[in-house]
Amino acid sequence: MFSENFVWGAATSAYQIEGATGRDGRGESVWDHFCTRPGAVHRGEDGAVACDHYTHHAADVGLMKEIGLQAYRFSIAWPRVLPDGTGAVNAAGLGFYDRLVDELLKAGIEPWVTLFHWDYPLALYRRGGWLNADSPKWFADYTRVVVETLSDRVTHWITLNEPQCFVGLGHETGVHAPGDKLPLHQSLRVAHHALLAHGESVKAIRAHAKRAPKVGWAPTGDIPLPMTESAEDVAAAREMYWSVTKPDVWNHAWWLQPVLEGRYPEDGLKLYGAAAPKFTAEEMATIAQPLDFLGLNIYNGFLCRRGADGRPERVAYATGHPQTHNGWNVSPPALRWGPRFAHERSRLPIVITENGMAGHDWIADDGVVHDAHRIDYLRKYLRQLRQARADGVPVEAYFAWSLMDNFEWAEGYRYRFGLVHVDYATQRRTLKDSARWYREVIRTKGEALEIPVRANDAVEG
Repeated sequence: MFSENFVWGAATSAYQIEGATGRDGRGESVWDHFCTRPGAVHRGEDGAVACDHYTHHAADVGLMKEIGLQAYRFSIAWPRVLPDGTGAVNAAGLGFYDRLVDELLKAGIEPWVTLFHWDYPLALYRRGGWLNADSPKWFADYTRVVVETLSDRVTHWITLNEPQCFVGLGHETGVHAPGDKLPLHQSLRVAHHALLAHGESVKAIRAHAKRAPKVGWAPTGDIPLPMTESAEDVAAAREMYWSVTKPDVWNHAWWLQPVLEGRYPEDGLKLYGAAAPKFTAEEMATIAQPLDFLGLNIYNGFLCRRGADGRPERVAYATGHPQTHNGWNVSPPALRWGPRFAHERSRLPIVITENGMAGHDWIADDGVVHDAHRIDYLRKYLRQLRQARADGVPVEAYFAWSLMDNFEWAEGYRYRFGLVHVDYATQRRTLKDSARWYREVIRTKGEALEIPVRANDAVEG
């Protein structure tokens, strides 16, 4: 089961919930700019208002307390703190996070701060962004500002969220901000600078933290799932997890091995060839700063097995395999095998920094959001996480994505991931059935994983 000290939480990100993009001196981010492009975002929507968490953060912390959250993972908007990305600090913007941390602690909720969840300052993008070799220093300077202000109360820090996404979707395919479609060698340069930024950020946290910090980061990716529990299939899935097989940034190894071992994977260097970034031993040492935990954002996985030729091969799901509203395969074993494969080589404690599903959610005639599908999803996934712990993997915390429905990047507001329903026109919050059920899971330390809970609550935001 889940131990007494296991941490139960939920997560959000700044641009997806805060709104108030033009208030109190906040600078523009690449997402503010990207959302103005015709056709870039579903229905031309943006995060200018979103859930208006900037205004309603105190009430939202009240909802967290009502759900029983023990921890809340949120991100800092870099341009809210440093409007130009570097230089003058925006005291009003930094003050928002100062107040949020105080509200959380008053409610008995531990703040977990993510320093970068994709809202890169537009001013720095216009100076070259992640392609600029100075970008790791910019990020380290920003880290220092935040840490000097919040680290007397915050001890858990996450540097970058899902680098595969902000590099792959933002700089390679262009479907996310900043909307660039770079050739592979430039995408890999962006990736290298992001990895260096992670390392420099870790150093800045440890140098300036006022309380002993616990530092990690949060990569993502689909998990290879063994077709059977045979030794051959498990080994095939493990091999695939740690392999670079395609000329893009969508893999685990290119991101994990530099951070954990101070080296790029040999198969990746061979596959990328001349497109691979140039690097020094000193840079790799910077990237490989010691971590206290490894965060993993895990939503789904794909089946694989040992093929007839001895190599790992993917196996298609059966026709009609369940999918979430946004088309992701429902694959609960991802929360067993993902933590296991990552821990075997990292030897670090594991934190599930995101896990959840997009659902067809609306308020029914009785005033309730009956999201039984989400309860079933979370139950199935958490059972598999429980199995990972039984297998000996030190999983220390779980953060449901997301606390509330929010702006889902290029998909606008069409998908709802929240435990809390948000009426974007009125900012009315309604706890879904899944929020009440999750409260019971937390209260019983996982013993209620078999119990569906139906309840209703609505709170004015």
